[in-house]
Amino acid sequence: MRGATSAKWVAGAVIVAMAATACSTGSNDAGGKGGSITVVLGEPQHRLIGQDTAESEGSEVMNAVFSGLVKYDTKTNEPKLDVAESIESTDSKTWTIKVKDGFTFHNGEKVDAQSFVRAWNWGANQENVAEAMPFFAKIEGSDELAPGKDKKPTAKELKGLKVVDEKTFTVTLKEPFSQFKTMLGYNAFFPLPKAFETMDSKKFGEHPIGNGPFQMDGDWEHNKQIKVKRFDKYPAEGRAKLAGVTFKIYDNMDTAYNDLRADNIQIVDKLPISAMATVSQEFGDRYIYKPESAVGYIGLPLETNPEAFGKLEIRQAISMAIDRDTLTKTIFNGTRKPADDFISPIIPGYRKGALGEVGQYNPTKAKELFEKAGGVPGNKIELGYNADGGHKEWIEAVANQLKANLGIEVTAKPYAKFGDMLDDLGAAKYKGAFRMAWSMDYPAAENYLRPVFSKVAIEQGSNYGHYRNDEFEKVMAEADKATDAAEGLKLYQKADDIIIKDLPYIPVFTYMSSAAYSKSVKNVEVDAQGQMDLANVERN
Repeated sequence: MRGATSAKWVAGAVIVAMAATACSTGSNDAGGKGGSITVVLGEPQHRLIGQDTAESEGSEVMNAVFSGLVKYDTKTNEPKLDVAESIESTDSKTWTIKVKDGFTFHNGEKVDAQSFVRAWNWGANQENVAEAMPFFAKIEGSDELAPGKDKKPTAKELKGLKVVDEKTFTVTLKEPFSQFKTMLGYNAFFPLPKAFETMDSKKFGEHPIGNGPFQMDGDWEHNKQIKVKRFDKYPAEGRAKLAGVTFKIYDNMDTAYNDLRADNIQIVDKLPISAMATVSQEFGDRYIYKPESAVGYIGLPLETNPEAFGKLEIRQAISMAIDRDTLTKTIFNGTRKPADDFISPIIPGYRKGALGEVGQYNPTKAKELFEKAGGVPGNKIELGYNADGGHKEWIEAVANQLKANLGIEVTAKPYAKFGDMLDDLGAAKYKGAFRMAWSMDYPAAENYLRPVFSKVAIEQGSNYGHYRNDEFEKVMAEADKATDAAEGLKLYQKADDIIIKDLPYIPVFTYMSSAAYSKSVKNVEVDAQGQMDLANVERN
């Protein structure tokens, strides 16, 4: 997600946009009991449907408007039952899921077993071109619904989904997968109401009918705002305390931060680099600084530009020419940490120093490798980034390091919006290196590997480099089938080692949550995915 999402697939998911945008607007009350607030957001990329939201900005809204079978503890990242009453399996292949009473959609429909089956069938059907389609690939019948490019689905439903009764459904996977329950908090698995079946998905995506603590308050006003209001029929335990929230869409993080300082907006969950040196002194206890799940990369288009990036030695040289320590200390004022693995340090399976030599700054060896490999065509490369996410400073710093240490011309290319860059990467139109980030969709080592580096993630996912490795696919499949958690984790680490060896992306830093909020709100939390827990926020 913030990406990641999306971090896309930050998302989480999600690829991570780190976006924020402009226009100041106060919101001291206007909404009755509980008051209303305004928070920062970047323009979401796709329809506001859980199965089509694989980046951070859309996910932020989804997490307010929808509730899933499980949610993740903001302290431990452990999955906890939410809409689900129980999720059980004796073999990690066939799962029985029971849905709690008391949850309804915002149009009054009851949330039942069919609500989830309906949503997953829609997301798994390739004709709907949903971003999160690969998440359903483990369920029996997914190949019939998603047979691949230039082929037509031969079924309308996943044969691995069966409704037992109003509250119960079963899920049969192709192979055992011990992480399945952990996955179910991701927005790809959110439910959809029966009304969705008679609506155009684009129209629904402008004004989604969810089952979460907030409901839409008018349609999505593109490049301006998305407004939500408290859903008063949400179960009392998780009912929102605020009357409403305006997600104000910014394309400049400095503008958003200045609006926060003036209390025109109340929460900024991604701060501009310009704020890093002084934010802790200015906001004190209202500054949130803690480890986050996202990993920031330099992505490399291996398939679309093999002449520049196809040789392993070139990729290794680029990695060793980047001074991660200086970047994180001087550009980010310590609010990032040098990356040394493809897996986040807060996730089981992370290994300190896993990148080894290629993760260490060594300009001398970098230059030797680069020259030995014959350099890049024209002795120049381009480095793309989204300008709406506050990336200009660090991308230009990387460009200068590569120029100085490899002796090449590096041009930083800004895209106005994160979605624009993702669209060009997805269509293989952009051949330069690019900034990317990945935030977990769910807390598992597997989630840092398959959504970003698997073959299926090329067409539907976040494999924007179009990396392919059959050995990686084989090891991942073995890890999925492991019924012992420790054995599975070792296999995911083995797959991680393959990625480290091939270096399709270059990990640069891991994120720290750096958020701040005004004196007019309290109980502000940001989870490991960089998402705000808006249901528990209150006005002072």
